[in-house]
Amino acid sequence: MTLPSPTPPSTLAQLQAGALHGTTRLDLRHAGLRTLPPEVLALADTLEVLDVSGNALSDLPEWLARCTRLHTLFASQNAFTVLPPVLGRLPALDTLGFKANQIAELPAASLAPSLRWLILTDNRIARLPATLTDCTRLQKLMLAGNRLTALPAGLDRLQRLELLRLSANRFAQAADALRDDLLALPRLAWLAHAGNPFSAAREQAAQASSPASAIPWTQLQLQGLLGEGASGHIHAAVWQAPGQAEQAVAVKLFKGSVTSDGLPVSEQAACLAAGRHPHIVGVLGALADHPQGVAGLVLPRLGPAWAPLAGPPSMASCSRDVYASGLRLPAAQARAIAQAAAAALAHLHSRGLSHGDLYAHNLLVDPQGGALLSDFGAAAFLPATDAARTQALQAIDQRALQVLVDELAAHCDEPTALVPLRPAV
Repeated sequence: MTLPSPTPPSTLAQLQAGALHGTTRLDLRHAGLRTLPPEVLALADTLEVLDVSGNALSDLPEWLARCTRLHTLFASQNAFTVLPPVLGRLPALDTLGFKANQIAELPAASLAPSLRWLILTDNRIARLPATLTDCTRLQKLMLAGNRLTALPAGLDRLQRLELLRLSANRFAQAADALRDDLLALPRLAWLAHAGNPFSAAREQAAQASSPASAIPWTQLQLQGLLGEGASGHIHAAVWQAPGQAEQAVAVKLFKGSVTSDGLPVSEQAACLAAGRHPHIVGVLGALADHPQGVAGLVLPRLGPAWAPLAGPPSMASCSRDVYASGLRLPAAQARAIAQAAAAALAHLHSRGLSHGDLYAHNLLVDPQGGALLSDFGAAAFLPATDAARTQALQAIDQRALQVLVDELAAHCDEPTALVPLRPAV
């Protein structure tokens, strides 16, 4: 994740000219950096947010620890192979993002105990240090796309953890990733664990047995961009199958081989296994034969009245969606949305799936009270032969549903109208 550019943009030239004295936010994305400019040190007493994503950095200087007010640092898409130990000495560090580097080593000293949000997606990490469990403020921990085979002891210390991504690692058994102490964390509500060896057979079987056919790229005509999520871009399109009338559809093209939630192939498998339901967007088929090999899904295209119930979490809200200012929902509409979400989740559980990302921003709603659950990027197959783990994973999804119902109540004209719909977890 990166931050919006400040206004006016903070540029390397401005920094080197000494024109940014007293600034709190510094944006040096895609600036061709191989080392952190020494002029950053002149901002040590004021700098709070630093984004150096998209450069060629492989280390950070020891003097960075003098930036005692720095609470947010993004360094995604660089050349780090080791998470710099100096990070552990930043006393105010809250949010840290090192996505899509080449990190294979996490020194014990590199993790600041103050961390609340840690993003290490798409690296080469095989082992997590024991000091991870010293980060007792952690709410979001994103580890998809690494080489983990085990988790450190002491996970029960992470009592505030709400979102965890373990997808696309190398956990051989469900018990390695879905440990009892992890599943018992009281606030964990959004968990992704697909794309590991223990679930590969189920995912492959879902792809092979789905009645939804592969849809060739040549049968699709892309139109305008409808939206963008963490894992892909969604385009309006027309589907012309041989001998069939044209059909308005939406095409989701995945951004890369690993997303913040996991693997595109895992999302495809979950979508296909979910089947049809009145409160799920559903899938018409998986994209085939894209000329650049891009993975994708072909989805029904909804009318312009449909829109996400809320925006995704912000840097400030961390694990909570951002609703439109002043949003008020009639009691009937709020109840209908909550009931639709509960029905969709029950359907997924009956199909042997967890959703892993039941959020308002993944609910599409219309003014009439309709609601459709979308985005299966964090969905995963439940362990079919392990009743206890299956029940625990379903309870985690139910906790996400409870958060949603509570948020609906907070934006409802009659908050008590949602009380009977709160799930028990």
